[in-house]
Parts: sequence; structure tokens; C-alpha cells
Amino acid sequence: MKKRFLSLLSLLILPAVLINVLSACSKPYTPPEWEWEDDKVSNSDKPKYIWVDAAANFPDFANNKENITRDLTIAKNAGFTHIIVDVRPTTGDVLFNTDVVGQVQYLGAWTSAGYTKVERTATWDYLQAFIDEGHKLGLKVYAAINTFVGGNTTSLGSQGVVFRDDTKKAWTTDLNLPGGIKNIMQADKNAKFFNPVRDEVQEYICQILEDLAAYQNLDGIVLDRGRFDSFESDFSPYTKAKFESWLGQSVTNFPGDIIPPGTEVGKLPSPLPVHFKKWLEFRVKVIHDFMVKAKARVKAVNPNVKFGVYVGGWYSSYYDVGVNWASPRYNTSSKYSWASTNYQNYGYADHMEFMLIGAYAAANKVYGSSEWTMQGFTLKAKEVTMNDVKIAGGPDGNFFYPNQVPSGTDVGTAIANSVDACINAGDGYFFFDMIHLKANNQWQFVKNGIDAANAKK
Repeated sequence: MKKRFLSLLSLLILPAVLINVLSACSKPYTPPEWEWEDDKVSNSDKPKYIWVDAAANFPDFANNKENITRDLTIAKNAGFTHIIVDVRPTTGDVLFNTDVVGQVQYLGAWTSAGYTKVERTATWDYLQAFIDEGHKLGLKVYAAINTFVGGNTTSLGSQGVVFRDDTKKAWTTDLNLPGGIKNIMQADKNAKFFNPVRDEVQEYICQILEDLAAYQNLDGIVLDRGRFDSFESDFSPYTKAKFESWLGQSVTNFPGDIIPPGTEVGKLPSPLPVHFKKWLEFRVKVIHDFMVKAKARVKAVNPNVKFGVYVGGWYSSYYDVGVNWASPRYNTSSKYSWASTNYQNYGYADHMEFMLIGAYAAANKVYGSSEWTMQGFTLKAKEVTMNDVKIAGGPDGNFFYPNQVPSGTDVGTAIANSVDACINAGDGYFFFDMIHLKANNQWQFVKNGIDAANAKK
């Protein structure tokens, strides 16, 4: 009886269901009111950064606010959204208010008269002028510092705190050179780097950063040269003692058991010296820990300012300067034989709020999937940072000068394509440096690229 009742009920319900289905099919489809969130950011919403090197642009900007307004307006009209103004060049002196280090008195720059000393006679605040003029135009303004430098030597002379203060001169790095270990002050190098391992150096830089962060309307801070000077750095007794303490044993054959003098990046000995991998691990730990400390000091002063870095995109050999800018989740040792198992633990991408990638390749090397192409550098950066941080890659305008462009390469197309290659492979676009666009009158080319990228969804 129960089965017969259910069968009868089914016969009564089925026609009603069919009528509803057919009725629904006859109406146009109406999408639901809710939508899944789309993680893809349109190119028009991605940041476009342009770097303003202090020395190269000093003839225009050192003493002239009108020129700052003029060129920021041009940058804005070309499509750039973020200005990176260099306020601590390689001399180690500064272009913002601080009592920690002296103000820039002059910088060397190339002009029509050759390499010339450009003096700063103006008394107005250089950084604040960029902030004020940039904000009037709706631009974000970030300040960049050359981090672990304390002086610079050129044909115009030597300047910087290491040439004025013997205490800080003692903080400079010792280099492992073919002729023996030598302090950088006696070496044939222009930029005079500090030893990043030294506690006094890290404290000194953090004090400078605190004063920079005190600019409450500054949008961001970029650390450039937040690294060791080179593969040869640092082999001082101070660093040897720190390394041995961390390692838990003495190194009797120093530097031979770490890096034999004259060893070149990319031409490592086989087998590797006994302490080589641990030495690389120690160095990236030093830089990682400094970045964590520096960010905390900046945020304590100004929680709203963004904190990030510039790094070169050649990750495969960036061990030479003691920086692991990857995600700590990126297993470096599974890809590169020079890395220890724990090398990945000192990737600092997860501590950054943005990262600028030098995708510095020749004008005919825009597209590609490997390093030494602009697109490849940016793709590699996305791979190793594993979405821990937003990255923006881009070219060095030095490669777009007429004498640098390979035969058969159209420079205008190359510049426009650099935007396409980098912005679609990453999270933004980065151009170094404003001076190159000005010198070669190439603003229209980069504008063409940005306009085309923005038109894409």
C-alpha cells in the first residue's frame, strides 16, 4: 500500500517539476548577485616606479624646486605612479634632516662640461620638496638610501663620513683579495662599504632610518645596497670571530677553508671548501636579521610608511653579496649546489612590503624565461619570492643609449616592450633611472608601453 501511495505521489509531482524546469529554460540566464573574488590585479592598478638617482640628477634638482616639479609632472604624464628619490647616495651623506650624519655638500655628475662637481647651496629640505611636489601631482613618494656605504672616491675627490671620522673608518670592510686581506680604504674601489656584521654599523644605519621615517608624509622607504660589498667581503678579525661563535668551532685555515683568495663568482672550486656553505648561510643570516631589525625600527617611528628593498634580479649568483631575497619557503639548496640546507631560512621576502627587481638586460633581451632577459628576471623573482611580497621588475636605462643598443634593435619598441614584459610577469613596473629618459628624450616610449599595458585587462 505504501509503495502504491509513493508511486501515485510521484506521478502528481513530476508534471509540476517539468513545468518549472521548462519555464526556467525559457528565461534568459541571470547571474547570481555574488561573485567569486578575482585575485588578478589589472595592469592599470599596478604601481609604476621610477628611480631618481641623487648624483645623476643633481644638476637639475640640487638647487631648483621648479625643475623637480617639471620632471615629476613629466613622469606623472608618462604613467608613473611612484617616485623613488635617492636621499643617501654612495657618499653616505644625506639629503634629508638628521643629526646622525652630515648633509651632502656636492655630488659628481656628468654634464655638457664633462664629469663635474655640482654643489648644493640651497637650504630647503630636498626630500620634503619631492614629497610636497609629488603629492600635489597625486604621486607616491618613496625615499631610497644606499645602506651599508660610508664614503665614495671619484676623480673629484673623496667624501663621506669614513673620510672625516676615524671611528667610523674602522667600521669599513676587509676584502679577501688575491694579494691578501686588505681594507677597502686601501683598495681600488669607489664606494667604501661598511662591514654589515658589525653591531655598531647596524645601529648607525638604524638611527639614520629612524630619522628618515620621521617624515610622516613619506610613503615608503627603499633600502639599496643593503648587502655586503662583494664576494670578497667581509674577512676582518671581527667577522671571523662572529662566524666562529655562530659556527661553534674555530677556523684554522682562514680564509682558505671558506673562500680561497681569487675565487670568482660562478667559478667555484670543486670540492667546495669545508666551511663555504656555512659561510654563505652566515652572511645571509646577518642581512636577514638586519632587515628585520631595521623594519621594526622604522615602523616604531612611522607605522604607515612602506618598507622595502631594491635587489638585482640575478638570484642565481646573488649569494656573492650575502643576500637571500627569496621567500623562506623557497628551497634554495634543491636548485643550487652552493646553498646549505638552512640557507632558505634566511630568505627575507616575507618581511618586505614591496620589492624592486633590477631586471637589467640588454635592449634586445626583453622577452625570455631565464635570467639575463627582462621578463626572465621578473619571472624568476616571482618564483623565488612565492607571493610573499609584491615585486616590480624593470630595465636599466643605460642599455637604451644609442651606443648600447644592438644593431637591428628598435629602442622605442624595446622600451615599450620592457613594460609589457615586466608588468605582466610581476606586480608592477620599475625603471632605473629618470636621468636616462631625460638624456635621450625617451619619455614617449615608456608612455607608449605603460598606456598599452594599462589597456590590457
